[in-house]
Amino acid sequence: MADVDNVSGGDGPEDVAADAQVVVVGAGPAGSSAAYHLARAGVDVLLLEKDDFPREKVCGDGLTPRGVHQLLRMGVDVSGEGWHRSRGMRWVVGDREVLIDWPGLARFPDFGLTRTRHDFDEILVRHAQTAGARLHTRVKATGPLTDRTGRVVGVRAVAGPGGTPVTYRAPLVIAADGTSARLAVALGAHRDKARPMATALRRYYRSPIRSHEEYLELWADLRHPSTGDRLPGYGWVFPLGDGRVNVGLGMLTRPHKKSPDLRATLNAWLARTPPEWGLDDKGADGPLRSAALPMGLNRRPQYGRGLLLVGDSAGTISPWNGEGICQAMESGEVAAEAAALALTRPAGPARERALQGYPAELNRRWGRYYRLGNFAATYILSRSGFQPLLNRYITERPALVGGLARLLTHLTDDPSHDAIDHVLNTLIRLTPAPTARR
Repeated sequence: MADVDNVSGGDGPEDVAADAQVVVVGAGPAGSSAAYHLARAGVDVLLLEKDDFPREKVCGDGLTPRGVHQLLRMGVDVSGEGWHRSRGMRWVVGDREVLIDWPGLARFPDFGLTRTRHDFDEILVRHAQTAGARLHTRVKATGPLTDRTGRVVGVRAVAGPGGTPVTYRAPLVIAADGTSARLAVALGAHRDKARPMATALRRYYRSPIRSHEEYLELWADLRHPSTGDRLPGYGWVFPLGDGRVNVGLGMLTRPHKKSPDLRATLNAWLARTPPEWGLDDKGADGPLRSAALPMGLNRRPQYGRGLLLVGDSAGTISPWNGEGICQAMESGEVAAEAAALALTRPAGPARERALQGYPAELNRRWGRYYRLGNFAATYILSRSGFQPLLNRYITERPALVGGLARLLTHLTDDPSHDAIDHVLNTLIRLTPAPTARR
């Protein structure tokens, strides 16, 4: 293989950079996870990122135990400085507060984490590099490179401050290019508009009094700033352990209904928080940032013609709670396993069977759970938010609120360890599997 760090000149309008076995586009959690697991499997992988590190991303910066599990699978040390552990969640509904500890399960750790994406993404990408992945920053993919049959055989990109055209060739490409999903859209994989979408808005605040909290705080009673109507989302206050908190809100979009002004909604909610928390303009530590949240595996097919979609480009964010980091890393690992297996086979039907195992595995892990979540998001959460699920009857019964929390965060043991596991696993199994369609 040629060295991609030394771009060779070509005889055409573009320079042909070099070859790899897999090109991964995007070095967020999904792309870095895929690159790490590929490199660990001995695959020559090239990771392309349009920005330099460190860089900002709009996120709540919170990881449930399922997300921590993915970090541990990658061998990331989560005990050092900068990681802040959480014991569970605190749900606030009007004048009621409910504390829910993370469950003690066999499959997952019993703690969550927070860390800013400014640090988090760089940790993952450096981890992928240490495993053997080759990283190119300031390289923006502009579209897929295809052969005469329409199969993806690499990507076209522009590199550096001058936007030099370059081409990266590989038999497989993994698209981790986020919500824009530029590569997928170029091949006709458009978003399923029948599946839920959300928008998130977040800001950092200096709040020493809240920064070392042991619980991720979520407010389920957001109201429209003008009408007072219930809104389909929740607000969060996530402690970072460094004197700051990540504060934001996520809101499901509702078809044929105008969304409220998120900034006004955030301000109206924060006005209800205690003044000593410092969640006002004086305590702000940076600008407001927003992002779209593609949910429920809303872009299909997740594999086709040599291109695998992971993370936000595939719409892997949970429709139950808007969590996306865990699902991004998990889809990256699954895609890497399928790609590594496929590359042991000659190009043709045998390789394609291995690659089709990627969407099949996503469907096995999330298909029924997401189908149930898409239904809940469309017909319950988008109309009344989380408040009806956290009514007084449920919140006053520890088994019910604990079961609801484990449903929202996809935390169960299988085989079942207790009655809650049994009920939730049975509920998911009884949900019809999504129809397999391309």
